[in-house]
Amino acid sequence: MSPISPIPVTDPTDPRLAPYLTVRERDLVGRGDGFIAEGEVVLRVLLSPDARARAASILVAENRLARLAPLLAAAPPGTPVYAATQAVMDAVVGFHIHRGVLAHGVRPPDPGVAALLAGLPPRALVVALYGIGNHDNMGGLFRNAAAFGADAVLLDARCCDPLYRKAIRVSVGAALKVPFARAAPGEDLLATLTWAGFEAFALSPAGAAIVSDLRRPARAAVLLGAEGPGLPPDVLAQATAVAIPMATGWDSLNVAAASAIVLHQLAGR
Repeated sequence: MSPISPIPVTDPTDPRLAPYLTVRERDLVGRGDGFIAEGEVVLRVLLSPDARARAASILVAENRLARLAPLLAAAPPGTPVYAATQAVMDAVVGFHIHRGVLAHGVRPPDPGVAALLAGLPPRALVVALYGIGNHDNMGGLFRNAAAFGADAVLLDARCCDPLYRKAIRVSVGAALKVPFARAAPGEDLLATLTWAGFEAFALSPAGAAIVSDLRRPARAAVLLGAEGPGLPPDVLAQATAVAIPMATGWDSLNVAAASAIVLHQLAGR
């Protein structure tokens, strides 16, 4: 590691800060090959050797520089580190960025579902998501996938972006580490999982199997749907439907909480 040389910026319209302009509005329409990472915890993951994405630049409030110096020194050589007053940083971002730390990241290429599965070891655990549109849930799902050692996360075409700023933050950076691939529109995730030798466990309140009875096969896939609609009926019909027993009057958990229970069961076995 070598000491950083922050680049002072005093003008919110400085073209070097263009990736950080009006963060919320641009997050909503998507950033193509880029994304914004927010906060010290997430930046630490982004700069770690096993991160799948890389930082193109970093923007830090001046009053955070001294404390963050050891972390910023871990950035790859040549990564610009811009330093601004809190007022300038807020003007650039479009709201009060109280964490005082942002990075503009470059997302890794999507390998495609089949290629990602083909590259996994003979014993593997994956999470397949259908229609997850809530970024808090997406972040929680990636955090749980990382915590219980899942090898990959698969997304259907309707899922929201795991590299949306809030999803990354809720995942505490796990979305930057866990490999993932998005299915093309019309692609059958379950058929690809079957082709790759995975046994599929579909979470549903109507499941005939009980989560505590599950035994881990060599290749296991946990299938989870959006809260409310759940998994598509054709997916449930082709997989082993698994229920988590509930107290009387309740039939389901938040999807991230449900994922933690089933992943713990399979990881422990």
